[in-house]
Amino acid sequence: MLRKAEFAQENYYHIYNRGTEKRNIFLNENDYLRFIVLLYLCNNTEPVVLKDLLTQGRSLEDIFQIERKETIINIGSYCLMPNHFHLLLKEKKEGGIVNFMRKVGTAYSMYFNKKNERTGRLFESTFKANLADRDDYLKYLFAYIHLNSIKLIEPEWKEKGIKDFERAKKFLNNYQWSSYGYYTGQREVDTILTPEEFPEYFKNNKEFSDFVEDWLNYKVLPPQGLSLGTL
Repeated sequence: MLRKAEFAQENYYHIYNRGTEKRNIFLNENDYLRFIVLLYLCNNTEPVVLKDLLTQGRSLEDIFQIERKETIINIGSYCLMPNHFHLLLKEKKEGGIVNFMRKVGTAYSMYFNKKNERTGRLFESTFKANLADRDDYLKYLFAYIHLNSIKLIEPEWKEKGIKDFERAKKFLNNYQWSSYGYYTGQREVDTILTPEEFPEYFKNNKEFSDFVEDWLNYKVLPPQGLSLGTL
């Protein structure tokens, strides 16, 4: 399928995909962790087989200690949802994003299908990509990507607004399958992220959380010509 973006080095992209027929692709905590480990491991110029590493007695958490020879993309933020995911990536090497997403998609699909005794395509299609070629759009993506998790407790919040702001804020803070906790200072380290490769839009953790909460409260509007997304 055609994508909206043609990849170029040093450019920023919103990458997303979902399960075929909108099926859930993450069924338990181990699935989420497996995918995050692959985001780390597949960002590498060298081929690495996760199955081989695990048979050496390593746990999934141990994989984050493995040194990679050279990374091929930079990751600014991520959010995993039961049936889809969002990533904010920067193309580091020519072909980096396509190579990275191919490795992640193939490795996770093989794991998921084997574990669940299924065959065939896991993801709906080739991953989708939008070029973030404006500062207002790129900054906005740091809110949009992280706010996806709110749909798990208030599915219609974008259309009808937040019913319980404090509950939503607490849920957002505690959601472990996104990079939100790193940017608010709740997690000191997030091994897969390279925030230094993205513009410094936020001077501190509070400025970041205030920015996201403003979006949650609809105190600001999306950049001109953009909506809150379709996934």
